[in-house]
Amino acid sequence: MFEGLFKGLFDSELSTVISVSDFLLCLGFALILGLVMALTYMYRTRYTKSFVITLALLPAVVCIVIMLVNGNVGTGVAVAGAFSLVRFRSVPGSAKEICTLFLAMGAGLITGMGYLGFAVLFTVIMCAVFLFYNRLDLGARKNAASYKTLNVTIPEDLDYSGIFDDIFSEYTVSCELVRVKTTNFGSMFRLTYNVTLKDATKEKEMIDMLRCRNGNLEISVSSQENVTAEL
Repeated sequence: MFEGLFKGLFDSELSTVISVSDFLLCLGFALILGLVMALTYMYRTRYTKSFVITLALLPAVVCIVIMLVNGNVGTGVAVAGAFSLVRFRSVPGSAKEICTLFLAMGAGLITGMGYLGFAVLFTVIMCAVFLFYNRLDLGARKNAASYKTLNVTIPEDLDYSGIFDDIFSEYTVSCELVRVKTTNFGSMFRLTYNVTLKDATKEKEMIDMLRCRNGNLEISVSSQENVTAEL
């Protein structure tokens, strides 16, 4: 009686029907693996609740899709086309978030194909490597405090070409003027530099020298972002 509820309307005698027990087993494994990945991602990482929930559910969603395709080429092409139309409407994520989503999809694919042991092994290995790299701070920028973005406001009658070269040569290893912008209805210029400090402890001393040169107008210093935007 209940078997008919889980049989597709378009199934034929040649098609293989997934049993309810196998379906629940794979779904349960996928949910557990998604939860493990979500908890792993939360370790020493800034996260949002929505992303963690998505990460926990994504393996199960992919698993169900793969199980229902079940070797049907036509259905597989249709599913691929449907997924290609899906676009993330949220704020662009970081490269780490994109990689984690791919890992979750990989776990879901393996589980949906029925290789539960390989899915567990894949999840354990990748989560362990993820934790190890986070603990190791792999790829962390050395001397990050020395890389600064400097905004200096100067009067419009002051020629900004090379005006601060002597100061930068004393306090910085490298300096690059990346933007010039007019402000205050064109009466001032705002110069943006990417600088690498020789000694991060002398940042205030450099700012004081710049204030003497720009007439004590506004100066701001912030951490330097990567030139290439993260995914």
